[in-house]
Amino acid sequence: MRTGLRGDAGQAFPIYIMMVAGLLFLALAFFAVGKASALRNGSQGAADAAALAAAQKARADFGPGFLGSLPDNMLDDFLDEPFAPHCAEAQRLADANDADRKLCYPTPGYLRDTITVEVEGRKPVDSPVIPGSQNKKAKAKATALIEFNCPNPKAVDRDSDGVQDLFIFTCRKGEIVKIATAEISPGLWETVSRTLFDVRLVDQ
Repeated sequence: MRTGLRGDAGQAFPIYIMMVAGLLFLALAFFAVGKASALRNGSQGAADAAALAAAQKARADFGPGFLGSLPDNMLDDFLDEPFAPHCAEAQRLADANDADRKLCYPTPGYLRDTITVEVEGRKPVDSPVIPGSQNKKAKAKATALIEFNCPNPKAVDRDSDGVQDLFIFTCRKGEIVKIATAEISPGLWETVSRTLFDVRLVDQ
């Protein structure tokens, strides 16, 4: 009788070892998946920040061309011109979020321009249960839209001298922006740019 009990215990021991090993493997697998997900979220955050930064920098640089186009009624020509994607700004934000910019490119379009940024995180998944994960890094892509909110401005000749010297922009959200050519100054763009041009992330 005692011999039988010892035999059952001996048979159960390998099963116990296999169960413990299986649970350990599952724990490592769940940890790896969680780490990969966290790295992916971090890379997506870096891509979002980089794309927005590049778009906001582009909007800031629109000022001289935009304001300079008004006196000669050349706004449509200005809006049709390609713009600089400011990929250095995208790299700066990617770097601040522990990632590297891999691609950065604009897609110009009348009244609606986009900048797309792709990044790669710097930390590998590096899990013992995922083959090849030692060099596997999270990648992500984000696209920011630069949209002109106030099309078809009204040009007004305030002095009746044949020169259109006031431009009235009626924007989609109801805001009204008035720009008098005689009052154009370096600080004006900072005041009106966020109303004239919206910058936001868009689905890809």
